[in-house]
Amino acid sequence: MGVILSAGLTPAWQQIMVFDRFRSGEVNRAAEVHWCASGKVFNAAIAVRHLGAPSLALATVGGPPQELIQQELRRLSVSRRLITTRAATRVCTTILDRATGTITELVENGRPLSDQEREQFCQAYAEEVARADVSVIIGSLPVGTGSSFYRRLVQQTLCPTVLDFRGPGLAAVLDLEPLVVKPNREELAQTVGHELKDDDQLIRAMGWLNAQGAQWAIVTQGADPVWVRSEKQLLRLHPPPVEQTINPIGCGDAMAAGIAVAVRDGRPPVDAIRLGIGAALENLRQLLPGRIDRARAEALAAAVGVEVL
Repeated sequence: MGVILSAGLTPAWQQIMVFDRFRSGEVNRAAEVHWCASGKVFNAAIAVRHLGAPSLALATVGGPPQELIQQELRRLSVSRRLITTRAATRVCTTILDRATGTITELVENGRPLSDQEREQFCQAYAEEVARADVSVIIGSLPVGTGSSFYRRLVQQTLCPTVLDFRGPGLAAVLDLEPLVVKPNREELAQTVGHELKDDDQLIRAMGWLNAQGAQWAIVTQGADPVWVRSEKQLLRLHPPPVEQTINPIGCGDAMAAGIAVAVRDGRPPVDAIRLGIGAALENLRQLLPGRIDRARAEALAAAVGVEVL
């Protein structure tokens, strides 16, 4: 069997700073500081590997973080194909306040790529996706890259595809009939171009995704139930409570990874989504994104309730 390919143009080198108490506008000394490869594409690839499936990350990297990212992915046994760019990989910072339980994200936008760098990425994607069992196309696009870039990737994809991006880029690929699209509620509103004020509007928006070609539409809402719709089914999945929440960053990426792993294993779509939810819940309990445990994810998945509507 082949690998699960995670592809994206906006990885990050992530700083995670933990404070016993964080006070805005004051000098704060961190109790802990951690650095890790992150961004949605690396989070998903790392989660796939921790779930026990062969994983390949395809991303653009550059500048000082490049070698550090290489070292960590090597240590985690995540295979990678990295396109070197003139622009340095962005650096993002997560601030965890233990006193309040709040998380603050300082996010740098992905830096512009040259036409040549985008072309190199597309060529590499075409080569790698031809050998993949499942493709996860994930993350925002860097400044200066048009939303049509997503369509070029999906057009080259013959294996099942999990899409984790939003807006015009998502709307423009639905006719290619991706297996799974998984925006959150806010991202779905951005995709359909209007606010989703109630569940009826949400359900209609999901139906629009299906009518345009998405086989399964999955909409997350933080800790609230997950909505799932295909042409024939409408479901609401209820995650079990998680006693300890450490860091929510990367939960959506872990969910995409869990779905991809279950699809590769031949599990039915609803079971695949349940594993995705289990992986997301397991990610909540980790300080570093994507570093999850398969057995605990499976146990959480088994506890996900399925409501048929």
